[in-house]
Amino acid sequence: MYLGLDLGTSSVKALLIDDAQQTVGSASADLTVERPHPGWSEQDPDSWIAATRSAIAKLRQTHASELAGLRGIGLSGHMHGATTIDKAGKLIRPCILWNDTRSHKEAADLDADPKFRQLTGNIVFPGFTAPKLKWMAVHEPENFARVDKVLLPKDYLRLWLAGEAISEMSDSAGTSWLDVGKRDWNDDLLAATGLVRGQMPALVEGTERAGALRAELAAELGLPAGIPIAGGAGDNAASACGMGTVADGQAFASLGTSGVLFAANNRYLPNPDSAVHAFCHALPGTWHQMGVILSATDALNWLAGITSADPATLTAELGEQLVAPGSVLFLPYLSGERTPHNDSAIRGGFAGLGHESDRVALTRAVIEGVSFAFRDSLAALAQAGTQLSRVTAIGGGSRSVYWLETLATVLGMPVDIPEGGDFGAAFGAARLGLIAAENADPFAICTPPATARTIDPNRELASAFDEAYSHYRALYPALKGATS
Repeated sequence: MYLGLDLGTSSVKALLIDDAQQTVGSASADLTVERPHPGWSEQDPDSWIAATRSAIAKLRQTHASELAGLRGIGLSGHMHGATTIDKAGKLIRPCILWNDTRSHKEAADLDADPKFRQLTGNIVFPGFTAPKLKWMAVHEPENFARVDKVLLPKDYLRLWLAGEAISEMSDSAGTSWLDVGKRDWNDDLLAATGLVRGQMPALVEGTERAGALRAELAAELGLPAGIPIAGGAGDNAASACGMGTVADGQAFASLGTSGVLFAANNRYLPNPDSAVHAFCHALPGTWHQMGVILSATDALNWLAGITSADPATLTAELGEQLVAPGSVLFLPYLSGERTPHNDSAIRGGFAGLGHESDRVALTRAVIEGVSFAFRDSLAALAQAGTQLSRVTAIGGGSRSVYWLETLATVLGMPVDIPEGGDFGAAFGAARLGLIAAENADPFAICTPPATARTIDPNRELASAFDEAYSHYRALYPALKGATS
């Protein structure tokens, strides 16, 4: 048996698989996000531990005998979070999360230094880890002076599980401290934020062993002591391992809280000017590119909240037949945007509202607007040297066939729906736990699921969506000019 632990923004999920990679059971525990000021987004890392305890306890209630045969653990987690530890191993402050934009000035200052893009292959985004530490140095100097270790969220779980400060390449590539081509910390980048290598965790590949379960904790959790813990992966790379998106040219579109257009690469292909992320993958000798949309299903959830309807009701009201875009356009920049604009200050909006614009029209505009944002990412990936011919859809939004038909038509390519099953980050983490425990071939383990259905673009509506997309593209500079 192999356990995948996925630390998400809203919950921790524990997923158990057997040696045939069949899901045996799963459990989860909820988390909350604190927003003490506009643009801030924080979590108490000890709440991650409490939620992980709860998820494992729930799983043990129904699968105690299977957990007794556990042989490996893999970790996944939301990326970029700044989790700071002092010399006594105590938390210094709440973790500053990936969608926190307070460090936009510090990010711009670091990004103005050419060595950051040159060595990391990425723009220094406000959500990344390095600018958050620079923000701490400016605004919380007493806290910054106490920093002994900076850990990414899933690696704080590892510290609790194994007592060791270790990270891996895919997650660390999102800090702005990693030389992504060389797969190692860079001393000059660390020095630019007042840090040294000794304040960073040790680095391994995601498929390698990175600690073992402490005996005293194993007894408490009802798990075998000394179980190897894999390096694991950041959540998107872990999802790619779960989806089998590891070979060059394979891609998926994740319609989750945020949106990700993810492409696997067998070489390092940086092009930071396109605002595409170029990161290490979780498997040795592999990389990946991502276009990132900060509000995907989050935009639909927002609309559901203000219309007092759940998201499933909203999408059901659209019907089953794709129709041409309406007169209402939506820019999904509720938390700013990464690809292609790198603009943490921009905010979303509707355009073209009229007396006839009912709830269905607004829902359709949100679905189309997020899909147009994916098309922006597709164009950015092409600019960065990656041409895609099809994608596999995952995430909560992929349950809406209408949304997938919109996405296929907007992207102009087939969208595959995998067969039923859980192929997300927790499954990918469990696969990495299996690989590390058994020294298995990563490419033999991380295979894609069978395709249950393919949704092809609606060619009759393609030109109408192309025209709507051109109007959508014109709105960003207009909105930027009106609000900056």
